[in-house]
Amino acid sequence: MKAAVDILDEKIFDAIREATGESVSIRPLARPASDPKFGDYQVNIVMALARQLKTNPRDLAAKIVEKLNVSDVCEKPEIAGPGFINLRLKPDFIAGALCDINRQEHLGIEKVKEPQTIVVDFSSPNIAKQMHVGHLRSTIIGDCICRMLEALGHKVIRQNHIGDWGLQMGMVVHKIETELESKEGGYTPGEIFPDLDMGSPAALDKLEEWYRESSAMAETDSDWAEAASEATARLQQGSSVETAYWKDARNRTLLECYRLYEQLRVTLREEHTRGESFYTDMVSDVVTQLKSNGFAKESDGAVCVFPEGFKNKEGERLPFIIQKSDGAYLYATTDLAALRYRVNELKANAIIYVTDSRQKLHFEMLFAVARMGGWDVKQKTEDGRQKTEFVHVMFGSILGDDGTPLKTRSGENVKLKELLDEAVKRAMSVVEQKNPDLSAEKKAEIAKAVGIGAVKYADYSNNRTSDYIFSFEKMLAMDGNTAPYMQYAYARIKSIERKAQSKDVDIETELAGVKNLCLTEPAELDLAKYLIRYGEAIQAAVADYRPNYLTAYLYELAQKFSAFYTNCPVLNAAPDKRPTRLLLCDLTARTIKHGLSELLGIEVVEQM
Repeated sequence: MKAAVDILDEKIFDAIREATGESVSIRPLARPASDPKFGDYQVNIVMALARQLKTNPRDLAAKIVEKLNVSDVCEKPEIAGPGFINLRLKPDFIAGALCDINRQEHLGIEKVKEPQTIVVDFSSPNIAKQMHVGHLRSTIIGDCICRMLEALGHKVIRQNHIGDWGLQMGMVVHKIETELESKEGGYTPGEIFPDLDMGSPAALDKLEEWYRESSAMAETDSDWAEAASEATARLQQGSSVETAYWKDARNRTLLECYRLYEQLRVTLREEHTRGESFYTDMVSDVVTQLKSNGFAKESDGAVCVFPEGFKNKEGERLPFIIQKSDGAYLYATTDLAALRYRVNELKANAIIYVTDSRQKLHFEMLFAVARMGGWDVKQKTEDGRQKTEFVHVMFGSILGDDGTPLKTRSGENVKLKELLDEAVKRAMSVVEQKNPDLSAEKKAEIAKAVGIGAVKYADYSNNRTSDYIFSFEKMLAMDGNTAPYMQYAYARIKSIERKAQSKDVDIETELAGVKNLCLTEPAELDLAKYLIRYGEAIQAAVADYRPNYLTAYLYELAQKFSAFYTNCPVLNAAPDKRPTRLLLCDLTARTIKHGLSELLGIEVVEQM
């Protein structure tokens, strides 16, 4: 079914064209009213249109209202102030929309008319390193974006662009060789930790320690740095020994990443992983093409592209370096190769990169260079060139109490696994206090759902472009816009079902017989209006890639349900009112569950 705002938009568009002869490209034309006393939706474009047409805005609003046929959806439109048009939905329309939603599994979420293929690049851990708190936002925001796009009907291709190539891997491989060669009794090439199974956390801890040591040594020891470069060259040339070490380190790292993704309920799997190593045979062609087109030039021995509009403080054009003076390729080269692959092979209509805001300049220049090379063209059609959209979805940092990026006391990045384990542990304390009579198994289940959910929801509920202070106390609070509050709101509704059984109320039978809703109480109508706006909330969240729009909707929905439940008895309601109220409860529970579980990847529980 179409969302109310989409129905209104079409009618307003037609009315404006009839009244003025003008077509308006701005959408949406109807927006949720900022204050319920003005109605449910408001049309604010009249003033701008009046300036364009050089006419009185209130007179123009009157002409538009005269042509506006919304009698099947709204009460009579009202003109306010200098030319605002206020619209209030009819109870009959709301009741009908609610019945339509009740018959659908997708809760009134309208699919797009023209689904696109959208590549989403997110998470991107590095090999021989554990995921830390810095990976949290990219991983979960990217996952949420994928889920919301799919809910609207798009084909989403997830890409986990891992750091598994280049000098960093040479550093690791050289350290591995050095450590193993010093072992008594020799070693078998290709086996890093023969005494530790693939899933051993100790192995990854040791690999990360070796990586840090190797990087530190390279900064002070030129012989070590040269040896690491030679190991990198052997790896890139396909040496069997270096390749075996690389594969072992890669597999051990990714196994732990997949465990964390599962713990976070993130939809990244092995088939979505495509590291820098995948593009090694493509990077030289990137440089060759940019050179042949005259876009890439040598500068101080390096090969650079100088896209228009990028300058340093001195006013000099900034270089986008794609090959170093020693012939080595860089992240920029790999990113260009990956972009071309996604456009040409994956046939992406859009590519979304989810990274922190510090990479803003890199992606602006990456997109500019790609457009210079003509690599934003997906395919040529009879109507012309179909271009791929490039989007950089940026986010801020997670801060500690002191307002600086969250670190351990020793100054290291907080390991993501340790952060999540601590969240579950703290959630268990809350469960023990609130419901000590539950079984140990049930407590563990709830603690996991609440702890992991609290971390994710706290991130989602913040504006993604802003930094936020990490606080277990705030995110585990049972009140306010938190996961525990939302999970409790869902459990509270499910408890109504359990109470119904004790009162011999057959909810399923009563809901099956609902044909006409009785929305007479203000709290009923308010909740019903909000339920039919779920699809609008998802569209708004997707339009700007902001999960906080979705969490804000869910929180407001829980608030409206609370007001409804306080003012409107459900199980003890009169026979003519109870089916409607049971339906409102059921749709609220389904909506909260869908929003939390299907779109945010947060588990719901039926008992807190």
